[in-house]
Order: sequence, then C-alpha cells, then structure tokens
Amino acid sequence: MYDVVVIGGGPSGATAAEDLARSGRKVALIDRAGRIKPCGGAIPPRLVDDFAIPEAQLVAKINTARMVSPTQRSVDIPIENGYVGMVDREHFDEFLRIRAADAGADRFTGSFKSIDRSSGVTKVIFVDKDTRETKELSTKLIIGADGARSNVARAEVPGGDKIPYVIAYHEIIEAPNAHGKYDPSRCDVIYDGEISPDFYGWVFPHGHSASVGMGTGVDGVDLKEATAKLRKASGLEGCKTIRKEGAPIPLKPLDRWDNGKDVVLAGDAAGVVAPSSGEGIYYAMVGGRVAATAAAATLASGRVSDLKLARSLFMKEHKTVFKVLASMQNAYYRSDDRRERFVSLCHDIDVQRLTFEAYMNKKLVKARPLAHVKIGLKNIAHLMGIVSAEHI
Repeated sequence: MYDVVVIGGGPSGATAAEDLARSGRKVALIDRAGRIKPCGGAIPPRLVDDFAIPEAQLVAKINTARMVSPTQRSVDIPIENGYVGMVDREHFDEFLRIRAADAGADRFTGSFKSIDRSSGVTKVIFVDKDTRETKELSTKLIIGADGARSNVARAEVPGGDKIPYVIAYHEIIEAPNAHGKYDPSRCDVIYDGEISPDFYGWVFPHGHSASVGMGTGVDGVDLKEATAKLRKASGLEGCKTIRKEGAPIPLKPLDRWDNGKDVVLAGDAAGVVAPSSGEGIYYAMVGGRVAATAAAATLASGRVSDLKLARSLFMKEHKTVFKVLASMQNAYYRSDDRRERFVSLCHDIDVQRLTFEAYMNKKLVKARPLAHVKIGLKNIAHLMGIVSAEHI
C-alpha cells in the first residue's frame, strides 16, 4: 500500500515524488518512457535556487532576449543582474526522476490505464513498458501529473476535460556557429502571424543544439511548415535536425484540481503554464511541490478537503501574475498590428526592467510606482492607436 502514487514523471510529477519521499512517505512514480515534451527549456534563477538544480544541468546561460515584430523590427533586452538558464528536457526530466528515486520513490515505467476502486481500495492500473503486463498499485492518494489533456484529470476532476490549450511544435537542431542571425547567448522570440497567428515562435540556444519552434491554438495551421519558415528566416535551414516533438500546452489553470476524495492534479494537468510566455517548467515544479504539500497534509489529517491546498497555495502566490499575463496575451496577440505595437512597447526601459525582474523573481515588482503608471499610459496609447507602432 503506497501513501501516494504519482502518475507522470515530468518536472511536476518528479518534484512531487521527491518531496514526498524525502518526507518519509511511501511513494510510487509511474512515467511513460520515451516522451520528451517540446519546450524551449528556459528556467529562471529562482527555479535553480528553489529546487537545487546543479550547474551541470544548464546547457546554456542566456544574457539577452530579442523580440522580433511582424515587420522584422527587433529589440534586444539585456538580462541585467543574472541570466536565464537553458535545459534540455531529454536530460533534465530524467535527472529529476533519478533524484526522486534516489530520495526513496519507487519508479515504474509504463502507461497509465485507469483507477479502480471496485474492491474498496484505490488502485492505479498501468501497463508495464518492458513486460507489457497490466499491473496495479494500491494507494491512499494519487497525484495526476500526466500533462495537458491529462487522462487522470478527464476521468477524475470536474472540468478536467475542458482545459484550453495551444499546440506547441519544435525541432531540436545542431547549433551553428554564431552568425548575424544566431547568437548562442540570446533567446529570440518572434511575434509574427506568418509563424503563429495567435502565439509566437522561438529560437532558444541549448549549447551544442538549439530549439526552434512555435505554438498555436488555431486549427489548420501547418506547424512543420511554420517552423520551416522560422528556420529559414533565422538562417538555420541548413542545420541538421536531431529530433522533432509536438504536444499541447494548457493556457489556463483549472478551476478545480482535486476530486474531493483521493486525487489531486499538478503541472500541465492542472493547467499551470503562464499565459503570454508559455513558461511552464518553473510553474510545473511549484505545482508538484504544492500537490505534495496537499497530499502530505491530507495523509496527516485524514481530511480530504486538504487536497484543495494545492490550488489555493499556488494561486495565492501566482494568481495576479497569471491574470496580468493573460490580459497581455488577449490584448496583443490577436493581430500583427497589435504584435507590432507590443514589440514597440518592449523598447521602453521600464518595461524591460520590470518584465525581467518579474520573470527572474516570479513576482510583480511594486518598488517603482511611477514606472507602472508610465507603462500603463503607454499601454493604453498603443492599444487605442494614439501612437503609431513605429513610435518608440
């Protein structure tokens, strides 16, 4: 009998399993083999600090972000007093799973099938990868960390089948030598309707490789064709392709993360990807940690209502940031004209500083109220068309 079975071994599930194992709980971690999520791989210094990520996991350190508009105007934003770390999900996720196992979690490789309570005991049914046998694990609680369009969420949590998402696709390529369009210490974010009509494209260096991709929620967009256009525009069409990956990315946290008895969601399964930026690794790991906290509280108290702690703890710290980012996405991602204005707004030094202070520390900065007023006025002027997109 396990205290908790964690379904899904990405950053969220692996974090939850490690935290619970380190606290002395009997934990199982079930992960599907061979899955690598398409992801730019950016992590802020706060993640490195909060989750004790060793330097060896960083394949690159980024010191500049370049924003590119539909008309190919660009603004380079220096990352002051720090860096953005880059990880390769193929190796980073496995590192986290190994760390969870080293902490005491029992690791299983296979595909989740269902949850069975017919005997009066909660059992997780899965198909073992190596033997192809159907196996079961008895448990008191379950953490569903099986990604966007989560099977656990759809089966167990009200509203779990209605989460909005975009489809992300990227290609990992061999990185070229630095040239006019590619800098191994710079992340490029491309706001162009030709690449993505409602989200953005990216070129993120990973040391010896790079992630080139895009996301969209619009039906009918050819993701591979759009990525090919992006590679050509970035001077990367001749680089060798190492692998290709696609997957859904949720756009909004679910209103409910638990089923009121023995299941709580974490990470993409709960919808915790930042709007506008699509940033997910940090929020997934926080989601795993709060799910583990909620599970531990429920085991200690016997109150299933404590499973709600996962969502309340997460939203208490991050709700405002998510609301601001969602408003920005709704305002600026709807047309190329709006995207042009957004890149123009990014030229403002106050926008740059506040944006990266918020990114690095995961908090809205309140130290400069006049800067907030100034940004608010510029934002209104751009949205109302009072200033032209070319005006800086």
